[in-house]
Amino acid sequence: MSQPSRTLVTGGTGTLGQALLPRLLADGHTVRATSRAARTGDDVEWVRMELESETGIRAAVDDVDVIVHTATAPLGDTEAVDVEGTRRLLEAAAEADVENFVYVSIVGIDDIPYSYYEAKLDAERAIEASEVPSTILRATQFYPFVDELLEMVARLPVWPLPTRLRIQPVDTGPVADRLVDLATTEAGGRAAPVGGPEVRTVGELATAYREARGRWRPIVRVPIPTATFARFREGAATCPEHDVGSTTWEEWLETEYATG
Repeated sequence: MSQPSRTLVTGGTGTLGQALLPRLLADGHTVRATSRAARTGDDVEWVRMELESETGIRAAVDDVDVIVHTATAPLGDTEAVDVEGTRRLLEAAAEADVENFVYVSIVGIDDIPYSYYEAKLDAERAIEASEVPSTILRATQFYPFVDELLEMVARLPVWPLPTRLRIQPVDTGPVADRLVDLATTEAGGRAAPVGGPEVRTVGELATAYREARGRWRPIVRVPIPTATFARFREGAATCPEHDVGSTTWEEWLETEYATG
């Protein structure tokens, strides 16, 4: 068990936040979590916070030892939330004498030219330049995120996909377990990255998804000749030497879409 502390989780209603909160509670932490709307229950103290407008930031940070910063806006205003919002959170953390600012980042962001990744990298730099002691954990793409992306094309009669891209998706559980280990009052700097048990192509992931959902649509390879997709094809978003967990994509799909 990690050293229990008063721990704030930003983005408590997100995919990772929902996996993390019960694990911190089980580990003995006193947990406060943020959301954009008011919430109650679950043995968690909920506070309303909006990073892009500074709403509730200082109240959220007040009297906590550790912050686990999972809030992010991959499809929103990444500059306002991921960069400027992180800077605002760091300023409040410095005033509150927070002992460890744990940040969840993404594997490969310094090698893949993509605007969201560039924002995450800017956030990392702000954290490392801050006076607040910190720990940065990079993870690969989560299974629910891959699921959401494939659902976006699932209704089409033909699935046009960059099938040769290579990623290493991971279940949120093992990442949340690792964050519990890191959420102590001793900052760890840069932690070893974490990824799923297998490096897979998008084509392989889509084929398994199609079978799990019973949607027999043809998958058509769409080559996209950009530097971003080239780096994904080369495996820049993977860390095969740092795999965690044992649940494969097919096993996750079976659980997620089990019937009867």
